[in-house]
Amino acid sequence: MAPSAMNRWTKSLSDARPVPYWLDDPGKPHPEPALTGAETCDLLVVGGGYSGLWTALIAKERDPRRDVVLLEGREVGWAASGRNGGFCAASLTHGLANGLARWPDEIHKLQELGARNLDAIEAAVARHDLDCDFERTGEIDVATEAYQAWEVRDWYDEIERKGLSVGIEFLDADAVRDQVASPTFEAGLHDRRGVALLHPAKLAWNLKRACRDLGVRVYEHTPALTLKAYGAGMAVRTPYGQVRTRQVALGTNVFPSLVRRVRAYTVPVYDYALMTEPLTADRLASVGWRNRQGLGDSANQFHYFRLSADNRILWGGYDAVYQYGGRVRAEYDDRPETYTKLAGHFFTCFPQLEGVRFTHAWGGAIDTCSRFSAFFGTAHQGRVAYAAGYTGLGVGATRFGAEVMLDLLAGERTERTELEMVRKKPLPFPPEPFAWTGIALTKWSLARADSHAGRRNLWLKTMDRLGLGFDS
Repeated sequence: MAPSAMNRWTKSLSDARPVPYWLDDPGKPHPEPALTGAETCDLLVVGGGYSGLWTALIAKERDPRRDVVLLEGREVGWAASGRNGGFCAASLTHGLANGLARWPDEIHKLQELGARNLDAIEAAVARHDLDCDFERTGEIDVATEAYQAWEVRDWYDEIERKGLSVGIEFLDADAVRDQVASPTFEAGLHDRRGVALLHPAKLAWNLKRACRDLGVRVYEHTPALTLKAYGAGMAVRTPYGQVRTRQVALGTNVFPSLVRRVRAYTVPVYDYALMTEPLTADRLASVGWRNRQGLGDSANQFHYFRLSADNRILWGGYDAVYQYGGRVRAEYDDRPETYTKLAGHFFTCFPQLEGVRFTHAWGGAIDTCSRFSAFFGTAHQGRVAYAAGYTGLGVGATRFGAEVMLDLLAGERTERTELEMVRKKPLPFPPEPFAWTGIALTKWSLARADSHAGRRNLWLKTMDRLGLGFDS
């Protein structure tokens, strides 16, 4: 990369604020008071991101008489739920390819359940008036190298043979560039109905409002410190109080689980994104993008990008940074070297937008597991349920996870709890220094594959055979 180009692209970041664009909103609601003293309830939900919010909301919809309390350690939506790209996908398995590789016998059912889940989210947006810029735009997965174009074509042929291509269309270079104009696009797969775009923080804030409207008691700035059995129920201690409850649903995701044995199944990975200033009409016309689909590229180290309601472009992904020991710290949310890299990639994809400036640059931690998609379980004789490991595709899948947790707590056999995906867990990560070494080697191997026409080395082939890996 030429120094002059680097300087030019770096200049585009000079005014960028190191805060998440979605959370930098004058309409952000005030937090609810912290819990002080003692509380009792039928169901305690721990975590005020999508996982916990959907669980609390659906619990009240299933049984309006159920007494539900939700605890959030900071503010609702402040972590991954308010920092992500706003891609609300039907996939429950972190993409069809991952689901087909891991659960081939269940993939049609998983696809059906995912489609129903996305429809249910759209219905909830309307029913509860969730003002979150929800758009059922679909998504295009684009190939940016010739070898990727061949792989995309072969993949489409495979899913067509397996009856999994409904609603998906193959686009050649001319067709995909007619949708969105980039000289880097070589082909694409257009999923017309399987993805919606939304404002992620507004979804979290409006879910909180909907929960409160149904009678859920929400306490913010109230971290759950300990979880212990208490008679026939459970007790959770907080800094200034305690909750006694019949059942607990844990939606803490990237943060250490209150069920200690679950912690080895996830590691935190930092993801980063940029947001441009609003595009002028001329600049937007130079890109096309008339149908406002979400986009993602086909590399191992991939980018995701989309338009906001006011025609900014969010550009994120590529780097996935694991800190030794799995540490989650506020200082990791800001990473200028990644922002510079992302800016260079942005202008390579859209050279016609040179001169556009970025207004926001931010990062945040997501939880990943060795199979890249959520896993589930119970503890304390079925009185506690948990879901974790969404690996960045939790905007939609967390609603499904909420249904699973509530099914498990009810002790019910449902089409969800009968799934192998729900019944079995991924392999746990090894302790340090093996976790850091393995993740670093996998990341290096993925980058090498991207620069060598997708050819996977012995390490990646071994990880594939073991069903392990690391997804950017």
